Amino acid sequence: MSDGKYLYAEFRATPGAGDAVASLVTGYGRDVRAEPGNVRFDAHRLADEPDRFFVYEEYADEEAFDAHLASPHCARFNEAFAPLVVGGGSTLTWLEPVPV
Repeated sequence: MSDGKYLYAEFRATPGAGDAVASLVTGYGRDVRAEPGNVRFDAHRLADEPDRFFVYEEYADEEAFDAHLASPHCARFNEAFAPLVVGGGSTLTWLEPVPV
């Protein structure tokens, strides 16, 4: 089992909010990538459904992920994000690496 934290988030913009969500995620990604414990933050829009998004995140360890959650930019993002997405948030899926 790895020390790193790996996850992906999926969410759908409310009708008409896709570009606003993309802009918000872009700024948030810059902040997250600057965190010392962030290894990767990749955001995507689905090619055939541009209101749906997929974000892959990787952190060095549990402490790095906890620091991410406690960051001011995380709180600001979630506050701005909630009214723009269906259900008010994203669905998180936790991952474990497979040795290859």
